[in-house]
Amino acid sequence: MELATKNVSEVISEIKELLETEFSNIAIVGEISNLSLSSSGHWYFTLSDKDASMSAALFKMDALRNPLIKKIKDGDKVIVIGDINVYPKRGTFQVIVKRITPMGVGDLKEQFEKLKRKLASEGLFDIDTKKTIPALPKRVAIITAQRGAALADFINIYKRRSIWMDLVVVPTLVQGDDAPRALRASLHNVIKYSMDATSDKKIDLIVLARGGGSLEDLWAFNDEGLAWDLHNCPIPTISAIGHEVDFSISDFVCDLRAETPSAAAEIITHQQTLIKEKMSTLKGRLISFIEIKTSRIHNRLKYAHPNSILNIIWSVFNSYQKRLTRVDLRNRFGELTHIHEFYLELDENLEAMKTSLKEKMISLNHRLDKSMGLLKVLNPKNVLERGYGYVETAEGGVITSAKEMKRIGSEVELNLHFHDGKTKIKKI
Repeated sequence: MELATKNVSEVISEIKELLETEFSNIAIVGEISNLSLSSSGHWYFTLSDKDASMSAALFKMDALRNPLIKKIKDGDKVIVIGDINVYPKRGTFQVIVKRITPMGVGDLKEQFEKLKRKLASEGLFDIDTKKTIPALPKRVAIITAQRGAALADFINIYKRRSIWMDLVVVPTLVQGDDAPRALRASLHNVIKYSMDATSDKKIDLIVLARGGGSLEDLWAFNDEGLAWDLHNCPIPTISAIGHEVDFSISDFVCDLRAETPSAAAEIITHQQTLIKEKMSTLKGRLISFIEIKTSRIHNRLKYAHPNSILNIIWSVFNSYQKRLTRVDLRNRFGELTHIHEFYLELDENLEAMKTSLKEKMISLNHRLDKSMGLLKVLNPKNVLERGYGYVETAEGGVITSAKEMKRIGSEVELNLHFHDGKTKIKKI
């Protein structure tokens, strides 16, 4: 007989119609976990009991009609009234809450607090019983889910910060009904392995790790048997369960609680990180010291080289030679006698005398030119050119008047001058 086939959309559509028809306006009792408020004003949370859980949503308009939602917190037991809604794209369903009423603290929260009080009274949480966490563990065992995000985060930090620490991963169940038994078995196996191992293979520290989740997701770590096993464990233990706000019984029993698995890895590798930083600092200081020392030795070798020594000798020799030159009196005659000043003054006087003589010659030439011009004007020959003449005696005297002419005797030779020469005449 061949079955009729349907596609996914058809199947989901039929389930949606059936669920939303049959489960309309129903009342559900459950414990609140993972309560969150979105930026749009809608509330989302998980309703659960010890065996099952389901998603729920209280949208903004219904939240305004249920102001008590602001006082509800994780772990509270409530009664919700609403409709079952199917989201076709994911094939999931949730209850759309129309009304929510608190019923007090939920069963899981109540069981947690009851067990916490019981174990505390039995001394499992006492500080005096807790072992010291080794500062530099050589071998660490981590009990967690093999493919969980907690292990990946732990290993990433371990690889980045650790120097020599060996990590032993012990995969185990961390959620579900079988998880407490699996966790206890893994813890016993680690203890037995460490006790049978050689000194270099023994486990120095055990980390119990799991990622975040709701109260029911972390319930395996609230097992009383696991709490006693951790309390009696001869190896120091760290509990790294959930996020910062999550607490489990294991957190109180273990020798140290880390807020997250990543925080546990940082705590374990803290001293190693300090050593790495110190080694890095010392390395830098050592390199700097070697460079300075090498530079000094290099400079000493450089100065000790024969060429350098010879240059120093020549420098000293030249310095002394210059000093000898400065104290040689023969070469300092001018400096000591100031003869150069006299030479300078003499040169200045000589130049001044030349200038004065030159100016004097110019002045005399000018006067001579004026006198020559005046003589030229007074020269009688210039008058003779106009037809005049004058009589001169044989002795060279000039007869300037008739009276002088009369005094001269007869038969006396005279010179008669013209502009172009002279001629002799005789007075009768």
